[in-house]
Amino acid sequence: MYEEYIKQLHIEAKLRNLADSSIKTYTDFILRFLEYTGKDPQDISAQDVRAFLLFKQETIAATTLNHYNSAIHFFFRRVLHKPWDDDVIPRMKEDYHLPTILSLEEINHLLEYVDDIKYKAIFSLLYGSGLRVSEAVYLDYCDISRTNMTVHVRKSKSRIDRYTILSQKSLDILTEYWFAYNKPMEALFIQKNKPHNRITQSAVQQYLRNTCKKAGISKHISPHTLRHAFATHLLENGVEFRYIQTLLGHRDPKSTEVYLHLSNKTVLGITSPFDMEAGDIHG
Repeated sequence: MYEEYIKQLHIEAKLRNLADSSIKTYTDFILRFLEYTGKDPQDISAQDVRAFLLFKQETIAATTLNHYNSAIHFFFRRVLHKPWDDDVIPRMKEDYHLPTILSLEEINHLLEYVDDIKYKAIFSLLYGSGLRVSEAVYLDYCDISRTNMTVHVRKSKSRIDRYTILSQKSLDILTEYWFAYNKPMEALFIQKNKPHNRITQSAVQQYLRNTCKKAGISKHISPHTLRHAFATHLLENGVEFRYIQTLLGHRDPKSTEVYLHLSNKTVLGITSPFDMEAGDIHG
C-alpha cells in the first residue's frame, strides 16, 4: 500500500546523502505512522501527526519522540510536498541526564568477566580509543596502525574520518584476538560462524549486558558508557579539552562539554568562594 511512498522517501534521502542508518530509521518510523493513521498518505493532516505523537508519548522518551517528529517532517516536506508548521507540530522539550561513568577499577572488573576475546578486544577499543560501537564494528584490519599506535576511524557518526589513539593494552588484546580468529585481513571484527560477515552492534550490546550481569554491575551501562569513560578519564588526567574533542570526532564543542560535568577532578577540585581568603577574590 505504501511501497511507492517509501521508495520516494529513499530517493529523497539518498539525494541528500543521509546515512543508511538514518534512512532505515526514517523508514521504520514512517511505516509505523502510516499504519497508525490507516489513511492514504495524501489525506494525512497535521492533526493526524499530533494525534500520533501524543499516542507515542505514552510509551517513549522525548528524545525518541523528536526523532519521530524529524522523520515525519522529512516525509511531509520532501515526499508529500505538504506544508509543516512547527507551532502546530512542536518538538518536545527533552529531559537532560548526565550519562553513567565507570571508574578505571570498574572497567577492569568488567573486562575480567569477558570470556570471548573478540568482545574483550572491542570493549578495549571503546574505552582505550573512545570509539562508538558503530565505529568499532566497521573497522578493517588496515585501520589499526601498530607503527603509529593509532586507529583510523572511517565510518564515524559525523561522517568525518579521524585518527584516535591506540592503547598498548588494546593492541595486545587485539593481537590475541586476531590470531584466535584466523587472522582476518579485511573486516576486523567478524562473526564466529560467518567469517565473511561483520559483527553487529546489537550483538555487542547484548554481550555487554550479559557481562554486566555476571560481573554484578548494577549501573545502567551501554557500549557508549566506555566512550564516556575514555573522555572523562582523559580530562581528569589533564588532557586539553580541544584534544579530547578531536579524539572523539565531535564537530561541535558543546558535545564535548558534557565531560566537564562528569569529571570529578574538574568539578570537585574547584574551591568555593566561601572558602577563599579575602585577598584571593578579585573584582
